[in-house]
Amino acid sequence: MEGVAVLGGASPCVSSSFLLKTNCSLSYSKNLTTTSHLAAFHSQSHLFLKSPTCPLRARTLSRKSTKHGIFLPHLVASLEQVEETYIMVKPDGVQRGLVGEIISRFEKKGFKLTGLKLFQCPKELAEEHYKDLSSKSFFPNLIEYITSGPVICMAWEGVGVVASARKLIGSTNPLQAEPGTIRGDLAVQTGRNVVHGSDSPENGKREIALWFKEGEICQWTPAQAPWLRE
Repeated sequence: MEGVAVLGGASPCVSSSFLLKTNCSLSYSKNLTTTSHLAAFHSQSHLFLKSPTCPLRARTLSRKSTKHGIFLPHLVASLEQVEETYIMVKPDGVQRGLVGEIISRFEKKGFKLTGLKLFQCPKELAEEHYKDLSSKSFFPNLIEYITSGPVICMAWEGVGVVASARKLIGSTNPLQAEPGTIRGDLAVQTGRNVVHGSDSPENGKREIALWFKEGEICQWTPAQAPWLRE
């Protein structure tokens, strides 16, 4: 006995070899005609394509039908959350002329740049940004370092951008960072590790609000967006 079930389409039918000539007259008698929906999608969503009527041959349906059900990559992509992260090229990265190199790595990955500026960080802002490290012995040196020259402030947006950016940046200690990462390729010491990246989506939002004023974040749609996500 062969069975065919269709999600989001017409009533499913069960056929057997001896019922092929009856146009699949055998069907479930229970109330299975209600179309299945997901709350996140409109009932006319392209994800729910109309399924074909029950064919004469179940074997033909199982081999040739490609229109029934949900295309899972579309479903997964639609449920993914777009995040924001704050990326800062530190004074050593600016002084060494690495700004373009660092920006290009995020652009090539496909993330969207929504904020960018050259900025001389005041001591009060640096202390607020690194307040979680205020009890550490190296805190005074860290503040002196971040305020020693201009930094490049950036806001980036994308699906999974926080975790992905951390991978692009590499380990805090450049000597432990993998080749191919920013720190693995461009830095040699923790105290001069070129770039900062938010460590969580929550901190991404907090740091962007801390370093950018209202009106400095630009929302736009890249022309390449359809080629990056389904």
